[in-house]
Amino acid sequence: MRTETEVELEEPRIDDDGVSGGVPGNIVPGLPGRMTAAIPPRPESSETGVWIGVSAIMMTFAAFTSAMVVRQGASQDWMHFELPRVLYLNTFILLGSSLTLGIARWRFTTLSAALESGSSQGKKLYADGIYWLYVTAALGVLFVAGQLLAWRELVAQGLLLATNPSSSFFYVFTALHGLHLAGGIGGLFYIIHKLGRTNGTARTTGLGAVCVYWHFMDGLWVYLFLLLAMRT
Repeated sequence: MRTETEVELEEPRIDDDGVSGGVPGNIVPGLPGRMTAAIPPRPESSETGVWIGVSAIMMTFAAFTSAMVVRQGASQDWMHFELPRVLYLNTFILLGSSLTLGIARWRFTTLSAALESGSSQGKKLYADGIYWLYVTAALGVLFVAGQLLAWRELVAQGLLLATNPSSSFFYVFTALHGLHLAGGIGGLFYIIHKLGRTNGTARTTGLGAVCVYWHFMDGLWVYLFLLLAMRT
């Protein structure tokens, strides 16, 4: 029977697939006479779930885009109209929200490093991060309000949901995007609440998942805006 010392000094067997003793990762020097498996950090489960949701949303809008192109090519009654000017402002608002969210995430990343090093800047970094999260949420609300103003402008011109296929697709695209963005706003307030309970010290906050979702919604809106500008 091998002694405990012999077991500790035995180097682990490395399989062909890079797995050592059933533990994935690279093998790096550890304690004297031993080897340690270095396991790279895994993304949060919430972030993985968001990527799955983003893929589903992407396929939904791709299907509607295909339907719009086919409908426009097959009809003789397709009507072109000028997009409400507020949509141009809305585009800059949403792009600005991505910037503010990036600042907030950087603040909390810096906060984690400050807490590990014992720096006294923790409170200021936490307050700054929360502030920029609120700014991002406010810009999101402002964007949704701008979309409602765009609808009112179209209604004033007599363009309703069933007026023409082009106006129908406009309402469908903007409504779906607005609903998904409202979900992102709700996610931001949830993260703010969660960070408030832990003062930003929680190891997993879901902030990364919200950032992925929010940036995707920004990119999706730029795509939809260009699509509507060219097709309607």
